[in-house]
Amino acid sequence: MNVHHTRGIVLRSVKYGETSLIVSMFTALFGRQSYLVNGVRSQSKKSGARGNPFQPAALLDLIVYHHDQKSLQRIKEYRWSTLYNHIYDDIFKSSVATFMVELLQKCLKQPEENQPLFDFTEDALLALDQAPPLVVANYPLFFSLHLANFFGFRIPDTWNSNNILLDLREGLFTPAAPSHPQYLDAAHSEVVAQLLRVMQPRELSEIPLTQYTRRYLLQSIEQYYAAQVPEFGQIRSLQVLQEVL
Repeated sequence: MNVHHTRGIVLRSVKYGETSLIVSMFTALFGRQSYLVNGVRSQSKKSGARGNPFQPAALLDLIVYHHDQKSLQRIKEYRWSTLYNHIYDDIFKSSVATFMVELLQKCLKQPEENQPLFDFTEDALLALDQAPPLVVANYPLFFSLHLANFFGFRIPDTWNSNNILLDLREGLFTPAAPSHPQYLDAAHSEVVAQLLRVMQPRELSEIPLTQYTRRYLLQSIEQYYAAQVPEFGQIRSLQVLQEVL
């Protein structure tokens, strides 16, 4: 068993025993991994809430033991790689971050290294932490549309005056309605095209959307992911996110 230094993004934590956690994490070196972390739920006057770094979306710097044949790894050392300024204190940003890591977790099926995806997710969380309210409101749409690029079902930006409808099964803009009901009308399809062209989060403030439009598009994108990712199910954090935003 070798020791490695890597960065990690916490996806979720589950209590184990009296004082431990099993932490699902997306790591830069090994992709999605599960770690048994002993003693982090015990508190004392000296240690305080030692398990605090293992909340969803936390960005950590890790020294880990890794064995390719094991499904449960161990962490030797951990610390924050970046401390957020706002995500855990702002209910809007916290809800968006929770949505982001749940969506990522549902798509990560194999423990494979994917450095571009890790960098994208880390950068997206850091940008969310600093984003103004208008950007935060559109952030779930931005993240979910661009995340698809890394899993092989990117929606190509081919919207134009002829291709005005988005087929949510195929992920393609088409000139006419498909034979099934899972497609967006012309107005909502154009909004998706605008969001696909956003390269920097700050540009999201230039796309004013109503609460209804955001909610409808997020539900539609959930349908699209469910059609592409096996055993995708439902995004549990989506309902909370829609209520908050």
